Amino acid sequence: MEDCLFCRIIKGDIPAKKVFEDDRVVVIEDIGPKAPVHLLVIPRRHFVNSLDMEPGDCDVVGHVFEVAAAIARDKGFADKGFRIVNNNNAGAGQSVFHIHFHLLAGREFNWPPG
Repeated sequence: MEDCLFCRIIKGDIPAKKVFEDDRVVVIEDIGPKAPVHLLVIPRRHFVNSLDMEPGDCDVVGHVFEVAAAIARDKGFADKGFRIVNNNNAGAGQSVFHIHFHLLAGREFNWPPG
């Protein structure tokens, strides 16, 4: 998608602080962090959100969770706890319409979330 912010970051057209990348995802630091650790795990393949995915796309989400768990272990916050959040559509807080997952850690999280 030519005008998609995350597609442009993935292509390298817009700079971002990359934490990890492979052939399926790019992980960047969020520019407006809501926790001491706030990373975005962004699939390279463009989906608007989970409503845009088809049954055969479950490997994308599985890989997101594998990468998030590996980062949590590598950065030392796995045992203290972390949260993975995915917002779908504007009413749920989605502001960039390319599926992405927030990886949050470094503070206590309440339940239910806001």
